Amino acid sequence: MSKCLLHFPVILGSGFVCLFIILGVFAPYVSPVSPNTQILEYRNKPPGFSGTVLYFRYRKNLPVQSVAVRSYKKTVNGVYYTDFIGRGFFLENKKLEKEWVKSFTFILGSDQFGRDVLSRIIFGARVSLSVGICASTLSLLIGVLLGGVAGFFGRHIETFIMRLTDIMFGFPVLLFLIAITTVFEPNLMVVFIAIGVVTWPGMARLVRGQVLSIKTQEYVLAARALGLGSGDVLWKHVFPNCISPIIVAYTLGVGSAILAEASLSFLGLGAQPPTASWGSMISLGKDFIRTAPWISVAPGAVIAITVLGFNLVGDSIRDHLDPKMNSK
Repeated sequence: MSKCLLHFPVILGSGFVCLFIILGVFAPYVSPVSPNTQILEYRNKPPGFSGTVLYFRYRKNLPVQSVAVRSYKKTVNGVYYTDFIGRGFFLENKKLEKEWVKSFTFILGSDQFGRDVLSRIIFGARVSLSVGICASTLSLLIGVLLGGVAGFFGRHIETFIMRLTDIMFGFPVLLFLIAITTVFEPNLMVVFIAIGVVTWPGMARLVRGQVLSIKTQEYVLAARALGLGSGDVLWKHVFPNCISPIIVAYTLGVGSAILAEASLSFLGLGAQPPTASWGSMISLGKDFIRTAPWISVAPGAVIAITVLGFNLVGDSIRDHLDPKMNSK
């Protein structure tokens, strides 16, 4: 029973992470509708609301139109329907599309443009997770390289890199990200590069500390005595023994990167409309927090669950790799 309780956090965290990764990868197949489909008659509808929409076009060279209906009746010649304000109309068969009727169920409600909140959350998982993973990977590469070089070679190289790290720590992360993203045109590429460039100092300090303790070990001194060069010793003997804390820091960093991306998107500096992003969804729904709170609450809850999942996975990996925790 105790072992099950110990494994419960990693199972829960892994479940959250895998769920949103799967939803993001297969978003076009699992999403109820397109994230940008607008049904203006269904604006700010509560969770669980259902409705029916007819699709038609008056001429072949004109775009497809849609109308939300209260009721409809199919006949031999066409369709009689009653629109949302109670007016009756008739559409001939030649004007109807091949798939002329579709029912919608807004499981998490709709936003102010009549878009399905659930569909936008599912597609938003692609943006948030891709930016979080890519930004954390960039931060990992920069931090491991600079931290490893500083700790292994020391002297002036270490002094320069550590002072640069101190300067980076002197800037508030969010303000630094805002400054970088405002200089360039806001897009996802700028966001993930900015997050990766700003968040590497923590990884660099961690790796430097690990390298300083490892480079004095007997097997490292033996490798040097055998004539291996500094590069070979660093890559073959030092870095492999720093993997455990790096993996933990990377996993925890993904959650922080997701929060940073959501913050930038909330401010309009991340994913641009109509791209679905959890942060931009919260921003769009803030004006309707009293009348339609689900627009902001749903993506906010998803962000919290996703970050919690990565944190639980990171803590579980740390506990598993820590000999002191295993001995307990």
